Amino acid sequence: MNEEPAEVAAVRPGEELDWAALERYLRGNVEGLAGPFAVEQFPNGSANLTYRVTVGERRLVVRRPPFGEIAPGAHDMRREHTTLASLWRAFPRAPRALAFCDDHAVIGSDFLVVEYRPGVVVWGAVPSSMADQPDAARRIGFAVVDALADLHLVDPAACGLDGLGKPDGFLERQIAGWRRRWERVGGDAGALAGRIDGIGEHLTSTMPTSSRTAVLHNDFKVDNCQFAAGEPDTVVSVFDWDMATLGDPMVDLGILLNYWPDPSDPPDARAVTPPGLETIGLPTRREIVDRYAERTGHDVGDSAWYEAFAAWKTIVVLQQLHSRWLRGESTDPRMAERGELIPPLVRRATSILAGAAG
Repeated sequence: MNEEPAEVAAVRPGEELDWAALERYLRGNVEGLAGPFAVEQFPNGSANLTYRVTVGERRLVVRRPPFGEIAPGAHDMRREHTTLASLWRAFPRAPRALAFCDDHAVIGSDFLVVEYRPGVVVWGAVPSSMADQPDAARRIGFAVVDALADLHLVDPAACGLDGLGKPDGFLERQIAGWRRRWERVGGDAGALAGRIDGIGEHLTSTMPTSSRTAVLHNDFKVDNCQFAAGEPDTVVSVFDWDMATLGDPMVDLGILLNYWPDPSDPPDARAVTPPGLETIGLPTRREIVDRYAERTGHDVGDSAWYEAFAAWKTIVVLQQLHSRWLRGESTDPRMAERGELIPPLVRRATSILAGAAG
């Protein structure tokens, strides 16, 4: 069994902020802070910089975008704050936002402050607190898809989020926007660039239609979900809402499927997951699709297109991260390795689309 990664660690070299300025801001804008100030970093995410700040007995989460050039619409801290300032009322798994700052004189960018919740995240192993429970991994998997289904059953207007996005034309704008992102970094992809362009063209020409609208997380996966220690049946928190919007809920299901390991995956075209996740005994992707359909009542017949779309978006994101490393804008050594994940995903997206066409 893989060793569980630490929740927090010392701040990575090069990702330090102006701690004195941050401390002044927090003490002036978040109620009830008193005592010594300390900072650690959540080391397991791969894009936004996320820190756990302790002030006396109180813990907070501070999130800001990564350093360097940011793709338009990416790492949107204002959007995340807007979502989390309201969504908790109808979806208790959403942590509550406490503050938002757009004064870049503080720590160099927009950032938000969110309540901290203790718990465990499933990476490449069943957490030790659940390891002795029967069928723990299957229960974890079904809890994750149940959380997604419950999010999609939320009425956006009931929690003040009916203005979060523009559902009309959502998929068309998504395709166009991601193709523009790809154009910004595709030159760094070498010989694969043409195949990745082709995937985008295929997705554009076969795009399904949908009249459903839901609150979308837009990066929903196992490791963005948190469980209470020892309790595999319920997700208690969902993280990373900077891409939240209103739109076709099948987009979120496709993202979850894209990050979901399955025994049927060929070795050279597996989903991108934390190492070890494919062996812990999660439900199959087919079981996840069926569970989602049962819980929501939605038609899931086009799930393969949405899964391929999610794989293609992941390719673009990986290239963005790798390109940031190539430009010297990231000091995180993991970004140097992101390019190695792209060829298997290209094969995966191509295979999914071929299967859907067949």
